Amino acid sequence: MAGPAGPEGRDLQAFAVELRRLNGEMNRLVHGFAATQGLHATDVQALAAILDSDTPLTPGRLREHLGLTSGAVTACLDRLERAGHIRRSRDSKDRRVVHLHYAPRGRSAARAHFLPLAEAAARAQEGFGDDELAVVLRFLTAMNEELDRLSGRR
Repeated sequence: MAGPAGPEGRDLQAFAVELRRLNGEMNRLVHGFAATQGLHATDVQALAAILDSDTPLTPGRLREHLGLTSGAVTACLDRLERAGHIRRSRDSKDRRVVHLHYAPRGRSAARAHFLPLAEAAARAQEGFGDDELAVVLRFLTAMNEELDRLSGRR
């Protein structure tokens, strides 16, 4: 039986179910990676933020992104650095500023672990045309913007 439909007959329940399934599977993969690397799930969220940032993140920006205390971010970054996933560097113009970088060893470990996910995504994309994929990307972007609003980040 179909769930509640939106104003134009969209099945919101089906969206909710599929998004929860996707989130659950992504969490399973993240927790598996964290376990193999001796990290916490929050550490993997930090790695993703560092990887996805257009410019090198600072610990302060990472703290805002993750919604953690300064002490929690410091502990997270210490674990990531010890495990070889990140490196810290001082800004050449302002030595007080620290930039976070994904280290080659960390990138290699993440690529190896998440390769099956990348391959699954490529297989899933094969069933869609460019226009359809553009709509999916627009939806995911809009959904992330709404989640940012809900969390107070926007």
